[in-house]
Amino acid sequence: MTMTRTTASVFLCMMMTLLLGPVATAFTASPPASSFITSTSRSSTRLNAAPETPFAVIVKAEIEPDRMAEFLEMIETNARETRKEPGCVRFDVLRSQDAPNEFFFYELYKNAAAIDYHKQ
Repeated sequence: MTMTRTTASVFLCMMMTLLLGPVATAFTASPPASSFITSTSRSSTRLNAAPETPFAVIVKAEIEPDRMAEFLEMIETNARETRKEPGCVRFDVLRSQDAPNEFFFYELYKNAAAIDYHKQ
């Protein structure tokens, strides 16, 4: 079975749902978050989930090759600090084996209040 990137992302959410129970996710596009990111897509829609439903965010980012060192330093700090936030269950940073400038972030929060805290 060949998976597209979208199919793989949906599959990941389905697997997380099987492992963790219902998780609020949706896929939307957003503009680049920083000057060293060439493209990004992010999930962050609640899908009318109950307030105590776990909330997952999946981000795909393509990094400018000449800004890689700066990005790696920034994302290491960002991930470490986010993991300390109340209600953060996990914050994973994954690098594509096929495209070394492509990264995926998987963030899981205990509930909507935790994601709201993270957005502050």
